[in-house]
Amino acid sequence: MAGATPPTARALEAAILSLLETRGTASACPSEVARRVGGTQWRALMEPVRAAAARLQDRAQIDVYQRGRRIQLRAARGPIRLRARVVKSKR
Repeated sequence: MAGATPPTARALEAAILSLLETRGTASACPSEVARRVGGTQWRALMEPVRAAAARLQDRAQIDVYQRGRRIQLRAARGPIRLRARVVKSKR
């Protein structure tokens, strides 16, 4: 992200939670969050987004899946999916 101020850890966590809230029970790829926040420079945010997701998982706010199984993100390599731990009902 040449010249741009990188998003804070808190901003990345908020972006993850915001995206997952719109998804309900559906999952999301970390790259979707990175693209929303970083635009064309999204690739530089992949590791920070995964780190933010790991913190949210540590706080039991999200679950992380790989190949359809819930996993611990800090031990994972490869593609993952994120899902809200608690889905808010839409009234």
